[in-house]
Parts: sequence; structure tokens; C-alpha cells
Amino acid sequence: QVQLVESGGGLVQPGGSLRLSCAASRSIFSIYTMGWYRQDPGKQRELVARIRGGGNTDYADSVKGRFTISRDNAKNTVSLQMNSLKPEDTAVYYCNAVVVDIATSQYNYWGQGTQVTVAS
Repeated sequence: QVQLVESGGGLVQPGGSLRLSCAASRSIFSIYTMGWYRQDPGKQRELVARIRGGGNTDYADSVKGRFTISRDNAKNTVSLQMNSLKPEDTAVYYCNAVVVDIATSQYNYWGQGTQVTVAS
């Protein structure tokens, strides 16, 4: 089992910035792909950003150039720096971790989510 705890959400004005953090527990013999997803009521959950163990990243087109995902392996954390926030970024943001064990089996874990509201 991997537990994920998000923090850093809140209310911010358009054009402002927030930094989300996700603290994860991990076991040995695991390779992590970690990412951030977001979802508003009535909408489908979508990928925001993802970072693999080797450092390769993927971003949704809507956040490219504004958001940056990073990871700190020593602290078992992944962060999402969000700049130039727009009202359309308002959503519950979820931390996700995909654990690949030594048998190449994959396990998907989710945090409880943190609310980000971008409004005047």
C-alpha cells in the first residue's frame, strides 16, 4: 500500500501562483510514475502533469508553459508549481502514483485531493 497526502491547495486570484505537494510512502523494488490529475463536479478527471522515474515529464496542453512538475526522491514527494493561474484551472487536484514492482506489476494509488480555486 502507498499512501498519498496532498497539500497546498487554496484560493488564489487569476494570474497568481500555487504550489501543490504530494507526500508519498514507498517500498523498495519499486519504480514510480507520479502525476497530478484534476476534476470538477460533473466533469471527467484529466491528467495535468506526469513525471516518470527517469525525469521525463508530460503536460496537458492547457497547462504547458505555466505548470511545472518535479519530484524529490529523497523526500518521497512530488510537487506541482502552478503559475499564471486561470479560472479554468479551478478543480480538485489529485496526486497519483503508479508503482511498478520487481515483477513489472503495476499498482495505481490516489490521494484524497486538494481544492484549487482561481477566482477574483
